[in-house]
Amino acid sequence: MKKTMIATVLLGYLASNAITSQVIAAETDSMAVVPSIALSTSSTGVAQFNDWLPQVISLFNALPEIQAQSARRQQALLSIQAADRAIYNPELGMNYQTNDSEASDDTYTLDISQTLDWGDKRGAATRMAQLESEILVADIMLERSQMLAERLQALASQAQAKKALLFQQQQFERAKAQLDIGHQRLEVGDISSVELQLMQLELASNAADYAIAEQVSIAADGAVLGLFGEVELPFADFLHALSAQTSQLEVSPELPALKSAYQQVLIAKVAAKQAKADSAADPTISLSAEREGEDNKVGVGVSIPLQFRNNYSDVIAVANEGITIAEQTYLAKERVLLQQQKQFALSQPRLAQRYQDWRELVLTSGGEAAKNLAQQWQTGDINTSDYLQSQRQISSSYLAGLTLESALYENWLTWMGASGQLESYLNSQLAHAPKLPS
Repeated sequence: MKKTMIATVLLGYLASNAITSQVIAAETDSMAVVPSIALSTSSTGVAQFNDWLPQVISLFNALPEIQAQSARRQQALLSIQAADRAIYNPELGMNYQTNDSEASDDTYTLDISQTLDWGDKRGAATRMAQLESEILVADIMLERSQMLAERLQALASQAQAKKALLFQQQQFERAKAQLDIGHQRLEVGDISSVELQLMQLELASNAADYAIAEQVSIAADGAVLGLFGEVELPFADFLHALSAQTSQLEVSPELPALKSAYQQVLIAKVAAKQAKADSAADPTISLSAEREGEDNKVGVGVSIPLQFRNNYSDVIAVANEGITIAEQTYLAKERVLLQQQKQFALSQPRLAQRYQDWRELVLTSGGEAAKNLAQQWQTGDINTSDYLQSQRQISSSYLAGLTLESALYENWLTWMGASGQLESYLNSQLAHAPKLPS
């Protein structure tokens, strides 16, 4: 019967955001205040993305590695302009010939020649530069999403560590207050010395949990500091935004994670065309003017390379094999991404359902149950062993909720970062977020 009562009041203990438990002290009926347990629930009172995300994005864009990405974009644009220039410049030749014989006049020759881009080397080079630029943009989009995912995961982990630290601190303070009450009850013979020793062991266990939570929080702060250069950044839980529907679950070449590999297939095909263009026999047309004495001469010439010794067929064959390599590489990346997508599609709804079940169990409990639990222990309706066990169940239940929150963040951010969708999703959230009053 006592076990059933403990289970009932345990549910109520989790429901309160800030529960202040009042315990009746000994037989004098004086009141002792037990520290509150702040149990945050992420789906209520969450801040909008525009409350904190713009500042985080601003710090993110100021990072040196992000600035380097901007320079790489500019470099790619310049490469396209350079590739679109003419392949061959005209050549100007001048020649003077003197004759020793008095009967012959000196000869002056002026000629100009131009090689024609018969194989369209310029077009192939321009197309190649354009594809390389698109690959660079896709790579940058993927890098930014992965880097954002890493940093948002660090902020989420820091927030979870702070929650756990606050909870363990309050548990420690509660255990100290209860031990003081235990000493009072021992003096009046209400509990045994063995029960008091159990309470002392519980306090020691709470102190150890508090110390471990402090270490975890320090490590989480260090991770944020290493990624942003600052520790205190704005952040608010956004568990309400973590769902499979927020992601593009269809794996297609348009995803940033696959776009680069898909463009590599196109670039391999262009490379094969470029190999043919580079090996093409481009003719050269020349125009010459010659003056010898009083005689003026004009000449036109055409020269064509003769590809007898090397027809460049091996070079073209190598380029064609590159197409096969690029296609298989794309298929390999697509297979990996499909596996990640399936894992996300299977795990995210299940994790969300378990978290919702946990929240519903919390929200349906009575807010006064925690106080009743302490009062029942004080009046002797619950023995000390059962009461301490219930406290450990409370701690375990709350930390289980934090673990679910962490798993939801990690699963969602891992997929959104790996697929390259995170930044575009966050931008869309900011674009549709309600404007804050000025």
